[in-house]
Amino acid sequence: MLHIEPIPAFRDNYIWLLKNGRRAAVVDPGDAQPVLEALRRDDLTLVAIVNTHHHADHVGGNAALTRIHPVPVYGPAREPIPALTHPVDNGDQVQIPQLDLVLSVLGVPGHTLGHIAYYGANSLFCGDTLFGCGCGRLFEGTAAQMHASLNALATLPDDTRVYCAHEYTAANIRFARQVEPDNAALKDREAMVAALRAAGQPTLPSTVGLERRTNPFLRCGEPAVSASAARHAGTVLADTAGVFAALRAWKDHQ
Repeated sequence: MLHIEPIPAFRDNYIWLLKNGRRAAVVDPGDAQPVLEALRRDDLTLVAIVNTHHHADHVGGNAALTRIHPVPVYGPAREPIPALTHPVDNGDQVQIPQLDLVLSVLGVPGHTLGHIAYYGANSLFCGDTLFGCGCGRLFEGTAAQMHASLNALATLPDDTRVYCAHEYTAANIRFARQVEPDNAALKDREAMVAALRAAGQPTLPSTVGLERRTNPFLRCGEPAVSASAARHAGTVLADTAGVFAALRAWKDHQ
């Protein structure tokens, strides 16, 4: 049975620990030390490292981990990933037999040009593309690329668990409430997230269905969202891609 839990790192990162029995893999280990501590604590053997993109807070622990545990390292083929052994791209599969796990690779450019996500076991590991009630900044890609990537993720089954790489949900909800103040599902989520954070609990995983109901970046076709974005931008927005670009620019200046 696969178990997934967060390893907190830095200020707000989550390294996802995937366990089946005494075997484990980690997703986006930006720091080796908390991973090593988790492995020792639970008497686990590391069998794989999985990366979504090249930013240091996601790959910074690769080299130290592989010096101690010489395991396969999966990551985007078009990005410089430390200790990479298995470059993968959209349409590929990652097989981790020790965990009885197969992950499909999804190309999701936007935050970075080669960013990928992994989908399997009813779970999505999406790095910095999709966040709880938000999405990643456009450091390398375009708004059109990110919009297309998010639309692709939104087609996954509603009950897909969404494992993002940062604890940004509360801040993202504050922005989403500006965009769509009358969204009842968003109000409910705000209360739920506040309770979780007050108890020191993570707000993740989310689900694709919850994101579709509350995340403005997945709701660019909703009249209330498009009207709000156009009002803030001070111009008519011709299509959902334009709505997304306006929302991302609005959020960037919060």
